Amino acid sequence: MAHVLILPIAARSRAGQPPALVEPRWLKGLLVAVTFGFLGLFLFVPLLAVFTEALRKGIGPYALSLVDPAALAAINLTLVTAAIAVPANVVFGLAAAWAIAKFEFAGKSLLVTLIDLPFAVSPVISGLIFVLLFGLQGWLGPWLGEHGLRVIFAVPGIVLATLFVTFPFVARELIPLMQEQGTEEEQAALVLGASGWQTFWRVTLPNVKWGLLYGVILCNARAMGEFGAVSVVSGHIRGQTNTMPLHVEILYNEYSFVGAFAVASLLAILALVTLALKTLVEWKSGRARPGLG
Repeated sequence: MAHVLILPIAARSRAGQPPALVEPRWLKGLLVAVTFGFLGLFLFVPLLAVFTEALRKGIGPYALSLVDPAALAAINLTLVTAAIAVPANVVFGLAAAWAIAKFEFAGKSLLVTLIDLPFAVSPVISGLIFVLLFGLQGWLGPWLGEHGLRVIFAVPGIVLATLFVTFPFVARELIPLMQEQGTEEEQAALVLGASGWQTFWRVTLPNVKWGLLYGVILCNARAMGEFGAVSVVSGHIRGQTNTMPLHVEILYNEYSFVGAFAVASLLAILALVTLALKTLVEWKSGRARPGLG
């Protein structure tokens, strides 16, 4: 009787497949129902509510809310902030991941810990830190004021706050990927006469392109949706320092629900596009790896 139970598992192991779990049909159905119920309650229903409220008074008011000068300024500032923060984080993420994964140096563990710092610190706290550093009463505020430079309650402060909360995303995607790949291919390229830059552009970068793109997507999504840190350093100046999330808050507090949900729907669309790109990158990455996809 023992052989009857063991042989099918052994046969599947020889075929390279793990033993299949046999669960009751009712349990599978329950798990699927709970999963879709959770997604419906916390994802689909809120999305439906956003678009329903945005279009409650028709397409006309919805479109007017999006072309309002304050809304356009918020959209522009959000895109500009992301356009600065994401490339900067790509450069930092590549450099940090390359250094951590490919070299041994003093302070390596400290660098890894510092990269994870924004995950451990509240965005509001990080915003307050920038106020203490660059505010008029801060450590560097008087010097900045004497030279006519303004950081807090201006675009530079928003960019700095966004950079801080988003810089781990690219690095954290690339570090384990580069560590898994090792240094053999780079060493072979150097032995064959390639320079450091040639090795990076022709060996290292192509090997991590999908992980890099995945990190860029996550970084961009966080940059456009960041609220806490940006809220502290922005000053909420309408038409000047309001990003899209801040503009939504102001409109909602003023009971301008159509305008608030119209801008929120644009953020939701951007989030859905990001999700689609993330799924595409995961699929492409799986197909690019041997034995996956």
